Amino acid sequence: MLEHVVQAAQGASRVTRTVLVGPSRIGLPVSIPLLEDPGKGLNAAIEGAVAQLIGREQTPPERLLILFADLPEVTSAEIDLLAAAPPDKVALAPDRHEIGTNAVSLPVSAASKFRFAFGEDSFARHKAECARLGLGIEVIMSHGLERDVDEPADLPDARSALGKK
Repeated sequence: MLEHVVQAAQGASRVTRTVLVGPSRIGLPVSIPLLEDPGKGLNAAIEGAVAQLIGREQTPPERLLILFADLPEVTSAEIDLLAAAPPDKVALAPDRHEIGTNAVSLPVSAASKFRFAFGEDSFARHKAECARLGLGIEVIMSHGLERDVDEPADLPDARSALGKK
């Protein structure tokens, strides 16, 4: 699934760079930068990656997109929808139940202040964080972004990414 998400991101016309966060590339090319996960949980890993990206870039991108490897049906066009969010808004892609958050696209100017809240009830918590920062929200509802794999009942969505019909 990770390979599928990376290919979709690299195929998106509005995405200029793909970076991984985690313990390894899991077989992906070394040309894709890997930011280390400090092992303090998902939100800490993302906040650390954001700080590294913003601090290291001489000309940072306008937006940062956070996508997860458990999106077996996401497409490049859906990732472009996230990247095309208005400059003053955070784009949130909830799961199919509108409880979790499967992707976030935010202006770099807000990224260092944004408190990521992935986990239980993250969609509501991310909306509250946008309100705290005075940022508008654009909700992106699309098939591939809604379909993550969190439990065995979600596995049929992964068939195409795993090469099974």
